[in-house]
Amino acid sequence: MTTTKTLLLLPGDGIGPEVMAQAKRVLDWVQARSEARFEVIEDLVGGAAIDAHGVPVTDATVAKAIAADAVLFGSVGGPKWDSVPFEIRPEAGLLRLRKDLAVFANLRPAKVFDALAEASSLKPELVRGLDIMIVRELIGGIYFGEPRGIETLPDGSQRGVNTEVYTTAEIQRVGRVAFDLARKRQKRVCSVEKANVMESGLLWRQVMTGLQKAEYPDVQLTHMYADNCAMQLAKNPKQFDVIVTGNLFGDILSDLTAMLTGSLGMLPSATLGALKADGSRPAFYEPIHGSAPDIAGKGVANPLAQILSLALLLRYSFDMEAAAASIEAAVERVLAKAGRTPDIAEPGRAQISTTQMGDAVLAELAAT
Repeated sequence: MTTTKTLLLLPGDGIGPEVMAQAKRVLDWVQARSEARFEVIEDLVGGAAIDAHGVPVTDATVAKAIAADAVLFGSVGGPKWDSVPFEIRPEAGLLRLRKDLAVFANLRPAKVFDALAEASSLKPELVRGLDIMIVRELIGGIYFGEPRGIETLPDGSQRGVNTEVYTTAEIQRVGRVAFDLARKRQKRVCSVEKANVMESGLLWRQVMTGLQKAEYPDVQLTHMYADNCAMQLAKNPKQFDVIVTGNLFGDILSDLTAMLTGSLGMLPSATLGALKADGSRPAFYEPIHGSAPDIAGKGVANPLAQILSLALLLRYSFDMEAAAASIEAAVERVLAKAGRTPDIAEPGRAQISTTQMGDAVLAELAAT
């Protein structure tokens, strides 16, 4: 008997609703041509939720996310909400969802499609064939550590405080995700921190070393300081397979890696929680491009990162590897022969709209 999976869609702000609409079309295609059945629920988050409810995400929406089998997220934020109090900014809704879902391992694949090698900021020979997986710890570290805040000193000046904190258990659980992924790839993990100047980084290195020796002797583990890793990504990115790192460094390095692929509009992400007894796990999927308010409503946003995020959802949450691979292959074929949205356009190639890019992906899927 076919099991119905519950999927919560949170399009959000800016280009979020536009690119989510194309992902929904692909989801409909998958459902029409397989035994999979999805109960699709849609709700508000970010600025849209602030406008409707006065908060960036409601308790009811969080409850829906926790109850769902997976969450597909769009983007949040924009200048319209720049003046709202810090604690209810649109991004606070995203942070709360991540925390309440307890999704701690952010997977950011950075793959260069052959057709886009020329679009990279690096020389094509440095990035052609690039396939890196960055595993970023997402709900710990300096973004969540205590104490934090802005305090007034006796002389009337102010001091901002954020604290970098990691425990053995937090490091081990994200490390296991990285090592497990590496076993399915090239069996190489590079652990990134600043053990030379930060005690939290020293602990990170010690825990990763112990975990590899105890549980993953078949996977090669190397260590690298975060600043050197940034330099190496710009110098020789294909030396990496899986990179695992903390929240702050992961935030920076994953965006750097994204630009090696040619466009933020191309990159999906998956964020996973702990495995449950029944084999399921909380999961949250989103493109990394943000809300792009400068092009919102113009119909020119690239929907491929949102569509590829759906492919990751099918793979990691629903064990639908064939469907995920079909979507990824369709995207690759589209890039090779169809027009492109402005962010990845090149001289001599027709520029197409968000909807037309969705049409092209569906046409390739239908041809298989």
